[in-house]
Amino acid sequence: MRHLLIALTFISLTLLPLHAMAETTIDIPAREVLLLDASTDTILLDKNADQPMPPASMSKLMTAYVVFDSLKQGKIKLSDTFKVSQKAWAMQGSKMFVDIDTMVSVEDLLRGMIIQSGNDACIVLAEGISGSEESFAQLMNSYAKQIGLKGSYFINSTGWPHPEHRMTARDLTHLAMRLMHDFPEYTHYYKELDFTYHGIKQGNRNPLLYGFPGAEGLKTGHTDEAGYGLVMSASRDGRRLVGMIGGLSSMQARADESRRLLEWGYREFRLQNVAKAGAAVTDAQVWGGKAEQVPLVLKQDIKLTLPNSARSAVTAQVKYTSPLRAPITPDSVAGELVIKTSTGQQYNYPLYPAAAVEARGFFSRAWRGLSYLLTGQ
Repeated sequence: MRHLLIALTFISLTLLPLHAMAETTIDIPAREVLLLDASTDTILLDKNADQPMPPASMSKLMTAYVVFDSLKQGKIKLSDTFKVSQKAWAMQGSKMFVDIDTMVSVEDLLRGMIIQSGNDACIVLAEGISGSEESFAQLMNSYAKQIGLKGSYFINSTGWPHPEHRMTARDLTHLAMRLMHDFPEYTHYYKELDFTYHGIKQGNRNPLLYGFPGAEGLKTGHTDEAGYGLVMSASRDGRRLVGMIGGLSSMQARADESRRLLEWGYREFRLQNVAKAGAAVTDAQVWGGKAEQVPLVLKQDIKLTLPNSARSAVTAQVKYTSPLRAPITPDSVAGELVIKTSTGQQYNYPLYPAAAVEARGFFSRAWRGLSYLLTGQ
């Protein structure tokens, strides 16, 4: 009897006209590449995405994350002002050109960091929030662990070259998604085309903002070791593509290859609706209940990102312990729907009973058990 109650039921289905991920790819001369369809968390292209690299100014996304969270928690306000130290004023590289010993608003510093990629702005923000850039870097590392960045370590707030200051393309892409998800009220700064401070007007270095439909930012970076890189995001027709491209040889290559990569992602892949929340996937047998079976349903819509050139059918399998044992409640997971593609991608979705099933009384269950042993029904 116990053996009968723990049998695992597999129901194989074929979902048509869905298709599996085909050998869709593109040749990109960048050293590191990751492109993700954020709508379904599907990786479209991965090239050295877990290789630690110098992130240059792209690591300013982490600086921004800490500042945005400080704003959201009410620790600071956009109108607050921070003093420009000797260290910040003397910092080389990209600058917003703050004057030593002056007070600059948090909002101006944010725009100077994001639009003008100002190293001086980063240090003023870091010192204003944590007292020193070194302490702020430790705060960056703490936040990185909290949000799941596994290949990142920060020494400074700017991305200034240091042998231990490293990130990965996967971390940069994940960080970009978290920025947009956690702080939508502040990410409009990444779309601004220019910013004027101290009478000096500087344009945004992100080439996608100049004519690429749906561009949302986010951040460029360049050093001799890192090459030219870009963390990018764009939204079209309900699909958001987020990614990173790095190690390129010139600004022109960065502009050309980032556009080409995003256009490829939109052109070669599509977003496919698979199932709606509430859809019944199968009817599960019930043991000891007032009903002998109950539909198993999804509680979420299922969408997949699939290539237009796909060839093989996607398969789905329902897994649940048969029969389910009463009493059953609609909020308890009763099984799962496993969707697999021919290239090995797998998606697991929980299944729930469509309705509650009360248990039978003791004598009714005993008679039902005896009947099952004698007849198998």
